[in-house]
Amino acid sequence: MPPHPHRPPELAWQVFRGSEAIRRGLLSRHHLRGSSWIRLRQDVYADARLDRDHALACRAALLRMPPGAAIAGPSAAYLHGVEHAADFTDDVHVLLPATVRADSQPGVRVHHAPMSSTRSGLLVPVGSAAPARTSPPAGTRSPAGTRSPADTSPPAGARSTGAVMILAGPPPRTEPAACAWETAVWADPVEAVGIVDGLLRTGSVNRSALASEAARNACRPGGRRAAWVFGLTDGLAQSPPESHLRVRLVLAGLPRPVAQYPVRVPTGLLLHPDLAWPEFRVAVEYDGQWHSDADRMHLDRRRLNQLVAAGWLVLHVTGRRLRKEFPALVREIRAALVARGWRP
Repeated sequence: MPPHPHRPPELAWQVFRGSEAIRRGLLSRHHLRGSSWIRLRQDVYADARLDRDHALACRAALLRMPPGAAIAGPSAAYLHGVEHAADFTDDVHVLLPATVRADSQPGVRVHHAPMSSTRSGLLVPVGSAAPARTSPPAGTRSPAGTRSPADTSPPAGARSTGAVMILAGPPPRTEPAACAWETAVWADPVEAVGIVDGLLRTGSVNRSALASEAARNACRPGGRRAAWVFGLTDGLAQSPPESHLRVRLVLAGLPRPVAQYPVRVPTGLLLHPDLAWPEFRVAVEYDGQWHSDADRMHLDRRRLNQLVAAGWLVLHVTGRRLRKEFPALVREIRAALVARGWRP
């Protein structure tokens, strides 16, 4: 029989090293097998009440990393508020100083910062320090699940309660512009654009900051790739699939569409199709799962009629078609553009 829940106050709502908890007499191996704890990595455990999200995976990964490690790339984007950038089971991206060596581990991808000391803004600003929580904030399940795009408080990092190593507070992470550059270099281009669009949409970064980051790192490996990915972003898409659709259409050879282009319809309303080619009055609307709602369907059809009345040709794309029928989808959109005057 597993033991009953047992949570010493020192370990409540925390991520910690199991061996240290045992050495200090706070827990036994029997206790660690109980329902109070979840095993995240070798010798890394957490309070089972914490949200199973990527923030928790990041905190666990850092406990197995040497000093100076920071969360980076898509993982840092998640911590900056882009929730679709990673989930609990995705690899955690960790950035180490150039002189610190560590190997990648299952579920952890290790990268190294450049040797140059001219690179600035590696970590989030440290001017708004906040004390690390050792109990859940009011109204939330756990501190690990508490994030906001404007959260730039520094990491509490690893601290010691007695000799029990605990990772409390926000994990150290690269700043938004830096993690956007890292994501552009490390991730699949389509996924990277969706993540950087998310950073732009939440206001974590702006296009000026992206341009500065690209210029500062132009001579680094991956510099041209990052600049190319940044050029494909716009931050106007309302969902990751819309970003992915826009980029895939461009990579398939179609002219670049405008996201959320304003269209004045005969009733006087200003509508914003998901993607548009204004010169040809062709628009594409992405229908996610939420569009299956009866009220949503009613509004969508009325919206479609208004766009048609304004002289627009509107095509609809579902998630299934985006995933499984993309070549046919490209042919349909290409045919619509050609019919409206586009010459490839």
